[in-house]
Amino acid sequence: MHPKTLLATVLLLLAQALPAAPRRTLRTAAKHPAATQHTTPRTTPHDAHTSAGQAPAAKRTLRLTVGGAGEAAFSHEFRLPAPPNDTAHRSGGRNRFDISHASLTLGCDFGRGWSFGSEAVFVHGGKRSDGGKESDGTLVLEQLWIRKSFGSACALSIGELVVPVGSTNKYHAPTDFFTVYRPEGENTLLPSTWHETGIAVQGRAGAWEYEAMLLPGLDSDRFGSGGWISGGAHSPRLAKPGAALAGAFRIDNSSVRGLRIGLSGYAGNSFSTSLGGKKSPQYGNVRGTVLIGALDLRYDDRNFVVRSHFDYGHLTDSGRISAYNASRGAGTGADTAPLGAVGSDAIAAGIEVGYDLFSFAPRLHARGEEFHLFVRYEYYDSMYDTAADVVRDLHCSRRRFVAGCDYKPVRNIVIKAQYAHGLLRAPRDKAPSLSLGIAYSGIFVQ
Repeated sequence: MHPKTLLATVLLLLAQALPAAPRRTLRTAAKHPAATQHTTPRTTPHDAHTSAGQAPAAKRTLRLTVGGAGEAAFSHEFRLPAPPNDTAHRSGGRNRFDISHASLTLGCDFGRGWSFGSEAVFVHGGKRSDGGKESDGTLVLEQLWIRKSFGSACALSIGELVVPVGSTNKYHAPTDFFTVYRPEGENTLLPSTWHETGIAVQGRAGAWEYEAMLLPGLDSDRFGSGGWISGGAHSPRLAKPGAALAGAFRIDNSSVRGLRIGLSGYAGNSFSTSLGGKKSPQYGNVRGTVLIGALDLRYDDRNFVVRSHFDYGHLTDSGRISAYNASRGAGTGADTAPLGAVGSDAIAAGIEVGYDLFSFAPRLHARGEEFHLFVRYEYYDSMYDTAADVVRDLHCSRRRFVAGCDYKPVRNIVIKAQYAHGLLRAPRDKAPSLSLGIAYSGIFVQ
């Protein structure tokens, strides 16, 4: 059965099986509507016990939540980048049309603290290629979990979960950032959206929120020079190897009005989870430990919006991992083909600032319409540092400037326009472009 037909059938059966919920006005989720993974669900009261002479307790009503998000974009690149060995810069340009992401979320509150959440995402139209990477166009199940809530301070989630490391993984709905496409640095260096099958504990207390997650380690066979460890979360196999376990965490604070600060991190070995099978004895002491630390902040008050992030990552044994990946050769298959030498350290930093011009138009402002002019600066380097025996590729260091505007006729829809330009020495790396996009994000039924 085709994936789209399967999704439609599942939704139809659920709609018929569950009692009708009261209609509500469409609203925007506090975060990505993907089944509220990072929030503690409301619970229904316990069923009253019945006995002889007592009226039967009212049946509990299941609370069904349906939502989604999506984005469509058009870009015109004024110059085509030349290959690294081409000294003459190509002229001309090209147009690109894309549906980057379109997601459908489904959740249910069963009562007594038990809830379910899921998110299916069509990436680049959902057409799968032979390589099997999500970036090639796939239908991806990014979330599928069961949660038991013990109150707002603690909840336990088990299943396919979003790894909350970095700003983009935490806030990946298209209405969560100004640019037409996801922030370039984190989207290049880290898996995005990063999701793994694991166990997570999360909760909130006052202005603090936390999450700690146990998940399978990344796969160093799929690390590379341009994307650092971003390919290590994906597997072309039916099941992902899990020889090594990893941990991730996130802590957020919102004590200051309009300001939210988040600290997140990840640690885990990667070489022992490789798809390449048993390694030769010369690699017996290689661990490939991945360490990531990320700090992000979001400010939204007084008609200003400021979003910023800083990510730093370190990979141990990067030289030996690079040598091992190169030794496998390029003809070993799409699932294990080497992606180039990998850096020992990677860095990504970005900031975007926007101001709502409709603050000067009281009538439009009162209707909830927003029109932001924004600028964004991005810097990232997948080979910020390398092992002694690895040659650093300077083209992996990139800076990019973006300016544009975002118009929100309603809170759930945004129309975007931007101009982007690289701030690099080589003309072929500047890649100036003009992009237009439209996006939505919201909960449709609750």
